[in-house]
Amino acid sequence: QVQLVESGGGSVQAGGSLRLSCAASGYIFSNCMGWFRQAPGKEREGVAILSSGGGSNYYADSVKGRFTISQGNAKTTVYLQMNSLKPEDTAMYYCAASPLRCSDLWYPGSASAFNVWGQGTQVTVSS
Repeated sequence: QVQLVESGGGSVQAGGSLRLSCAASGYIFSNCMGWFRQAPGKEREGVAILSSGGGSNYYADSVKGRFTISQGNAKTTVYLQMNSLKPEDTAMYYCAASPLRCSDLWYPGSASAFNVWGQGTQVTVSS
């Protein structure tokens, strides 16, 4: 059974940092893995994605320069380093994987193209 398990969420003050981790268990054929987030009353939005085989990473404009996505050596773990956190970063953060190429997936509403999802980890940033 394929699973993605997130960890690392929590509550921090504005300006603080958190590091999210996503570990894949079971066989996953994925070309693209990444992070999405969803705040109450809002649609799920892409935060950052990366190509499992290397290549370009993609970031939402709202997090560029503050967040960094990376993967572990075994390419079954994906991290999201979040610095200079803002209250508007408060959301449930989800890890996701897709067999498609990241270059084909970076557009509004692309969440539906990701076929494997984690359960989510809550990030709360207070002012």
